[in-house]
Amino acid sequence: MTQFEKLNEEKVFKDPVHRYIHVRERLIWDLIGTPEFQRLRRIRQLGTTFLTFHGAEHSRFGHSLGVYEIARRVIGIFKNRGDWDDGETMIALCAALLHDVGHGPFSHSFEKVFGTNHEQFTQAIILGDTEIHRLLEGAEGGLPEKVADVIGHTYKNRMVVSLISSQIDADRMDYLLRDAYFTGVSYGHFDMERIWRVMRPGDSQIVFKSSGMHAVEDYIMSRYQMYWQVYFHPVTRSAEVILTKILHRARILYQKGFQFKHVPVPLISLFEGHMTLRDYLRLDESVMMYYFQVWQDEADPILSDLCSRFMNRRLFKYVQLSKDSLSAGEELTEAFRAAGIDPEYYLEVDSSSDCPYDFYRPGKEEERLPIQLLMPDGSLHELSRESEVVRAITGKRRTDHKLYYPKDRVLALPDSTWKKKICGLLHI
Repeated sequence: MTQFEKLNEEKVFKDPVHRYIHVRERLIWDLIGTPEFQRLRRIRQLGTTFLTFHGAEHSRFGHSLGVYEIARRVIGIFKNRGDWDDGETMIALCAALLHDVGHGPFSHSFEKVFGTNHEQFTQAIILGDTEIHRLLEGAEGGLPEKVADVIGHTYKNRMVVSLISSQIDADRMDYLLRDAYFTGVSYGHFDMERIWRVMRPGDSQIVFKSSGMHAVEDYIMSRYQMYWQVYFHPVTRSAEVILTKILHRARILYQKGFQFKHVPVPLISLFEGHMTLRDYLRLDESVMMYYFQVWQDEADPILSDLCSRFMNRRLFKYVQLSKDSLSAGEELTEAFRAAGIDPEYYLEVDSSSDCPYDFYRPGKEEERLPIQLLMPDGSLHELSRESEVVRAITGKRRTDHKLYYPKDRVLALPDSTWKKKICGLLHI
């Protein structure tokens, strides 16, 4: 078993969520200092949520350190009980630290427009021509492949994977607490230390002592509240709609040969469909925000307007849609087009859906695994068999539909039959 070099003196990061983040291994400290990891300082953890909750300016850098710290503490608990293979420690710690290194600017909106996948880019960074790869390979031959397998959910030890990616893992525990802290809400809080105390390594996943069931219940309800009160907040979704429209418009203009005053050089390979890993790593939110700022002066009125809306927070308004009223979008599309407002960029039905706990849903195997309670007699019981609270929400998928539109543009239309129809359909 490789003995990884220890630092002469422990390094610490002061952290608002965990108080201190401790680094004792040379490899972890060096990975934090790589250009690929430092780039995460320039990517917000919550994308456009800062336009809703002004405190939500925190980065994926801080979150990644937090996930590492949770994994480190959990492994420490396991080791003290004699239930952890020390040979897995550095693999788990590196995977926890690097799990988000492949995120692009405005992560999920960016992926939606360009079809990228942050987990695939994370693996590419770990396995590619990067400083991260050189450090991992230099520390132990084959370590990059093992860490990439954990990220890709294919690592042979499923318990290591479940520590980083499952229905209750280091990633989710950190982002719930961190996002609650920076948004200023109370929904995401739960007793993490109690959960740590009742975690136990199982054959293929982490399990929880039944005496800690209520702490697990609290975690699941906290996650439920955070999704609907923060992550799916309608103002944040409005900003995401505008952001995706900006990226879509810029790509279409470039492909049509539009002469930009400010050519988006860092995005050209992405627009042309041959983006390299080096190109990807040069993208961050400071680059994107620069172009959104200067594109306000572009000759294209749609790109200019959308960028102005995003930079100055003149967001789209919304109306709630039921399943029965989704068809109204077709009438509005026709009316918008007739009134001179391009519906491709100024009308969007956005749907959000979440299932707080369900191991029957399709998806990644780790996210389907039930949360198992370790009973006093040593048997395992799936959580919803013992918890009435969790049983009430298991498998209950909640879906929300909203239609976003520029109310100011609609009200500024000259009086006409089309304006009346639009206002009638939107109830304004």
